[in-house]
Amino acid sequence: MTATDATPTTDADALDVPTLCAAFQSTAVLHADEVALRTPGGTQEITWREYADRVRRVAEGLASLGVAHGDTVGIMLTNRPEFAIVDTAALHLGAVPFSIYNTSSPEQASYLFGNAGNKVVITEEAFLPLVKAAGADIETIVTVDGGDATMTLAELEGRTVDGFDFEASWRKVASEDVLTLIYTSGTTGPPKGVELTHGSMLAQLRGVQAVIPARRGERTTSYLPAAHVADRWAGHYSPMAFGGTVTYVADPKAVVGALPEVRPTAWGSVPRVWEKIKAALEAKGVTDPGALPEEHRVAVRQLLGLDDVRFTVSGAAPIAPEVLEFFAALGVPICELWGMSEISCCGIINPPDDIRIGTVGKPIPGLEVRIADDGELLVRGPQLMRGYRNQPEKTAEAIDADGWLHTGDVATIDEDGYVTIVDRKKELIINAGGKNMSPSNIEQVVKASHALIGQAVVVGDRRPYNVALLVLDPDVCAAYADQAGLADGSAPALARDAGVKQQIAEAIEAANARLSRIEQIKRYRILESDWLPGGDELTPTMKLKRRPIADKYAAVIEELYAEG
Repeated sequence: MTATDATPTTDADALDVPTLCAAFQSTAVLHADEVALRTPGGTQEITWREYADRVRRVAEGLASLGVAHGDTVGIMLTNRPEFAIVDTAALHLGAVPFSIYNTSSPEQASYLFGNAGNKVVITEEAFLPLVKAAGADIETIVTVDGGDATMTLAELEGRTVDGFDFEASWRKVASEDVLTLIYTSGTTGPPKGVELTHGSMLAQLRGVQAVIPARRGERTTSYLPAAHVADRWAGHYSPMAFGGTVTYVADPKAVVGALPEVRPTAWGSVPRVWEKIKAALEAKGVTDPGALPEEHRVAVRQLLGLDDVRFTVSGAAPIAPEVLEFFAALGVPICELWGMSEISCCGIINPPDDIRIGTVGKPIPGLEVRIADDGELLVRGPQLMRGYRNQPEKTAEAIDADGWLHTGDVATIDEDGYVTIVDRKKELIINAGGKNMSPSNIEQVVKASHALIGQAVVVGDRRPYNVALLVLDPDVCAAYADQAGLADGSAPALARDAGVKQQIAEAIEAANARLSRIEQIKRYRILESDWLPGGDELTPTMKLKRRPIADKYAAVIEELYAEG
């Protein structure tokens, strides 16, 4: 891979285009011989020229299946270069490619296919049974790696259509055309299909570029689900405009191990990954990076593979201030941001040169924000979604007659324009005494009190005091068991270990010391289970499903209050 250019991208008009198709075509010419898509170790490396050639062939193949302007194409793949190729090919037909989470059940996938109305699914052999079980109306299943499907990707690329005009096809795509569907994972109810347009995503990219300018030769990774808007924004659409190299990491747990080889120049993650990196460094004795000599901090950054990174971001959930302070002291400042699928990803970002820990930053240019009378954050601008697919009533509930999107987040804005998210409007705890408090803020303090605590859920609405359900982090459990000489390092086993129980008790005591009296945890239970993304308790992006958790663990919660 080539080194990052020291100057901003020379194609200053990269975002002065009507569609992502036009952006891609320009980039493919400007950066033709540079590596666009790769896998760790360089097992696969595809240049922008090769990427563009394959996009044209796959587009013609899809056209041969009857995919046309406005049609939907389902994608169920792990993070791999083929995703970018097939997704971008569909865009060039004016079609609407969308991804579904790999943790989906057949019932969930069936609902998404029904809502999207797609007749074609592109997947891989491992997901064939699920796709076949879910897609009663699917006419063609294409696999990128063989298996008993309708055809392989290679066969699709070999199909032709008499008179197919690729150039005319992508030039017909308009700014108002739907770019993709992002199915909000949601903590309750079925997901809603957020319709993002080429224009809305480009507006979002322009706003982000004004705060964190992309540069030529940017290096990053794709490891978050492509069904989530964050991966599409950072690992798919941004490179279409600015070039650079994306390394696809199929197993998200392996991404931290891949960083020393990738040496990203721009990188981001959800809070839990940052927390795990911090815990791993602390286990190696790096407990106060600010106290280290600069050469040692450089060595730690090199060890992590973050020595070339110009900026990093964290989003999707609140991150503890202690984590941000730790990495800032290490020389890896994290720009916490706020966004939603409904606004094409990012809307509010901490500027790299003026990060204010505890806030999510300032609105990007083009996005208006205001606080409603009840404290809810409202946003308006060209990056808003077109609406929820086939759900006009839900769209009307979300976006009012004046164009303001009601985000569901309670927030404050200071005199300098920095936004602080208090909590989700419907998740605020109002205890039996009428006191309001933020469960997510309390949960951050609890999780920060010990690396063993992977998940914490605070319960206290209409109750006399707060209780908590705790789930141990499986990776930290394995390391703890190894150091302690324990045979079984699983989270369920360590939940019963006397030494672990003592450490957690001390951690809760320390957390309570940092909380107000009404916020403190009076009772808690370490659950003998592991919560997985996409399971009963967590969304695929690891947000807490509070209502399902409350229902599933109702008996445990009642026991905790009975003990009190």
